[in-house]
Amino acid sequence: MTYRCDHLHLRSRDAVAAARFYVEVLGARETGRDGAPTVSRVMLDLGGLAVLIEQAPEATGPAAVPPNLGIEHIGLRVNDIEATVADLQARGIRLVSGITDVRPGLRIAFFDGPDNVRIEVLQRGEPVRA
Repeated sequence: MTYRCDHLHLRSRDAVAAARFYVEVLGARETGRDGAPTVSRVMLDLGGLAVLIEQAPEATGPAAVPPNLGIEHIGLRVNDIEATVADLQARGIRLVSGITDVRPGLRIAFFDGPDNVRIEVLQRGEPVRA
């Protein structure tokens, strides 16, 4: 058998607002919406990963607080972590952890997105300068 990643499915208290965050902050591209007049799902392309953000029913429990079991975070690779972290901070996004040098060639930082989704930005190797 062969398995390939198809999508990441998130639930949100406000799917439209959450999608706006991924578009405006992380450069995702909205590819569609389900539901009218009330949106029930927003579909995004986040760097080649299909992300489905579904409007959560009122009775949905709270999001897990990392560290937790199950999916713990989304990892997004960047070319220059210092520039990325500076951009996030300029947008008013609070980092959970500053830049950490895990080992030579791997630098990481974490922040929280909508609905307590933990997001990691990581840089492998040397920064790519334009």
